[in-house]
Amino acid sequence: MGGFNHFSVLLNESVEMLELKPDGVYVDCTLGGGGHSLLLAQGLSEKGRIIGIDRDKDAIKAASERLREHKEKMIFVNDNFVNLEDIVKKAGFDSVDGIIMDLGVSSYQLDTPERGFSYHNDAPLDMRMCREDPLTAADVVNKYSRQELTSIIFRYGEEKNAASVARAICNAREKKPIETTLELAEIVKSAFSAKERFEGKHPARRTFQAIRIEVNGELEIIPKAIDAGVRLLKKGGIISIITFHSLEDRAVKEAFKGYVSGCTCPKSFPVCVCGFKQSLELVNRKPVLPSDEENSQNSRSRSAKLRGARKIV
Repeated sequence: MGGFNHFSVLLNESVEMLELKPDGVYVDCTLGGGGHSLLLAQGLSEKGRIIGIDRDKDAIKAASERLREHKEKMIFVNDNFVNLEDIVKKAGFDSVDGIIMDLGVSSYQLDTPERGFSYHNDAPLDMRMCREDPLTAADVVNKYSRQELTSIIFRYGEEKNAASVARAICNAREKKPIETTLELAEIVKSAFSAKERFEGKHPARRTFQAIRIEVNGELEIIPKAIDAGVRLLKKGGIISIITFHSLEDRAVKEAFKGYVSGCTCPKSFPVCVCGFKQSLELVNRKPVLPSDEENSQNSRSRSAKLRGARKIV
């Protein structure tokens, strides 16, 4: 297995958005290769602290090595950032000055064949960000009903051929269990017309995304983590989030909207009865996008969007 290589997308933009305080406490919810934490650490004084979280033990190991010169500022936690509030409290803090999330799968995970994320390499169907988690891609592919497969492929992959793909998977697994990534990719491809197979991106791309999201519960944890983040942020603290597909971006926008809009009572009500007050303001109304230079250097950055919000109460 090679080193943990991960190209941090929108690196400078996402860290600058946090308006770093030298003595502040920050949380990197998706540590990965440590790119964001390294830039954070370089801007902090000896009193500053970073809580670096990742579900992947390989990421923790690699980031620990990369950040060894800043180890006094770092607190490494191998956990799911959905547990953000407990993680921060166990680290000894009641509040933080900023939070950064770089959502989705890392370049390392995609490029390490044995992790089973990619349809370009043959490997066991895994796709777990945390290898100790019980549910694997093989479980989803071989044990979910046809209706369940259709639903997750349509919802999480936004695949218009979801029903055909689910049918092809179920027909194939009746003969033998589907065990590898290339095996699944070929089955998915068979659900498309000859014209569709050779147009645009790989026909299995959306299905693999959907299965990965299901295995790791990726969309479910976003609003929960944002809720926890809002509770933890100090007044003036900022949360900075990078997304890589429309489902993630939509989840972030919806979560922010609830805190930015304030009162949810009907306009016909003479007074507020819901008691909900605005607690966040958007740092940017429109998402920050990668520059042309970054897109040319890293094709995976092209779909990235950065959104941020500041706590005002």
